[in-house]
Amino acid sequence: MAWQPQRLSAGQKQERRFEAARVLRRGVPQACIARELSVTEAAVSKWAARLRSGGLRALHAHRHLGCPPRLTATQRQQVAATLRAGALAAGFPTERWTLRRIAHVIQRRYGVHYQPNDLGNPLHRLGFSPQRPLTYARERDEALVQAWLRHDWPRVKKGLAEAGQCLPSWTRQVIRFGPA
Repeated sequence: MAWQPQRLSAGQKQERRFEAARVLRRGVPQACIARELSVTEAAVSKWAARLRSGGLRALHAHRHLGCPPRLTATQRQQVAATLRAGALAAGFPTERWTLRRIAHVIQRRYGVHYQPNDLGNPLHRLGFSPQRPLTYARERDEALVQAWLRHDWPRVKKGLAEAGQCLPSWTRQVIRFGPA
């Protein structure tokens, strides 16, 4: 059996319909065509009806347009440039971009209203992905933290283990059997 891809492109589907039309014109039964092309008999029946009514032109692939984009390609690139410039440059008090802030910028600059939750896919197409910033105390001294982890933490960990106590980060309890 030949390998069949999971999803066919529009061109591949059109070629499959044209192959079915070629075989249909030779008088091969629809059930045999369906088996050979790995499609349902109903699909072959629809193709045969389209072939009878409109010829090969009726079997051509059609573009699926969907909703027209709300922003032009230039405007989308301008939005991407604004995001790269940062939220502070766009007039926000912090550097954190949120979907609500992005929707606000688009509304203010282009007069196009987006629901914040509808911006995920357009932003992904522009190359942006959701990020959750790590939160650290502003007063955090990274050198001091690393020194504590290198020198003090091994001593604390060893002392707890010698005392038979669980480490604070452990979530399971030690169960002891027998008399205490």
